[in-house]
Amino acid sequence: MLSESNAARSQTAGRCTDSSGTLPDCAPLAVPYVPFQQPGSKRYSQQEALNNGTLFPGLNLPFHLKENAVNAVNGPLGELQALEFVLTELGEYLDTHQSDSDAFALYQQYAALEREGREKYESMNGPLMQGSTAFAQSWSAWLSDPWPWNYNEGSAR
Repeated sequence: MLSESNAARSQTAGRCTDSSGTLPDCAPLAVPYVPFQQPGSKRYSQQEALNNGTLFPGLNLPFHLKENAVNAVNGPLGELQALEFVLTELGEYLDTHQSDSDAFALYQQYAALEREGREKYESMNGPLMQGSTAFAQSWSAWLSDPWPWNYNEGSAR
């Protein structure tokens, strides 16, 4: 249970801060609840989201000590992974906030960027997943060596 000082810190002008959630009115006693995330919560950039393991700063909780987050986004493959991570995070947010039209518009923008980035990456390096082979000349495109994780980005395939 929040003390009065903690409760005061987690509310700003009648609205909970991003690090606090809401509970349904008249919640029954002795039943655990997971508070809903606030609509319109602040968001990290795609690189910061991948480095922090969440798109939302309010969910960046110190469960594990991390003194210096390693910059996980290096090169085109890392950027593609960051876009996919942000899409997953936004999708999970939208599962519980279907009416947040700004978040859905952002999801659509990131989906377009991810599709464009994947197409560009695969045109230079070959398919990343079996499903991408459906648009190739033959199945052998998927089986061609080296695999994406067996070479350095930018080197000849």
